[in-house]
Amino acid sequence: MKLQPSALRPLIAPLIERPMGALGRMGVNPNVVTTLGFLVTVSAGLSFFLGNIRTGGALVLLGGVLDMVDGAIARAANLSTKFGSFYDSTLDRASEVVVLIGVMSLYLGTGRNIGEPWMVYLVVLALSGSLMVSYTRARAEGLGIDCKVGLMQRAERIILLGGSTLLFGSWRQGIVLTCVIWAMAVLTNATAMYRIYWVYRHLQTPASPASTRSRRASTPANR
Repeated sequence: MKLQPSALRPLIAPLIERPMGALGRMGVNPNVVTTLGFLVTVSAGLSFFLGNIRTGGALVLLGGVLDMVDGAIARAANLSTKFGSFYDSTLDRASEVVVLIGVMSLYLGTGRNIGEPWMVYLVVLALSGSLMVSYTRARAEGLGIDCKVGLMQRAERIILLGGSTLLFGSWRQGIVLTCVIWAMAVLTNATAMYRIYWVYRHLQTPASPASTRSRRASTPANR
């Protein structure tokens, strides 16, 4: 069974591909947009650190939009490069670290916290799970296996965290954000484990006789 519950990017991407292609033809560099998106998410982390929760949520969502825009520009204007893909993925991971460190400060700051200090451990668990989700996909793709499966991929994380903080802020001592962190902590790690299982199943699938003969024919004889 392939757990791929949402198709958020395929639904939204067609709406922005055409205007993004126009931006690419005008000379907009997708790497510049990637950098701008990273700076926006760094601002989101700083907003959480300062206690401006709704502002942080809005910036998380804006950063997520820019994360889609840079790829759309690259694809629509034929500006995709290997470095651009590497750069985008690297800054995505750094963004998640910065944002969740900012969220962590809401539970363990010098001023009034929105929840119990032990929630810091759940934030760390959510952060490690988020990084593992990305890492397992990258390693699987290095083995030639498509691994875009699971319940808590990047788009879901952005919408959950950004939407909950923008809409609810610190309402009732941040109960909505606390529930989101619980969900992220559990589901990101469950997704990472499912991806391990997914790769295991793919590697255990025996090759077809035709592909085996093809590999044998292409292998030079021992001398």
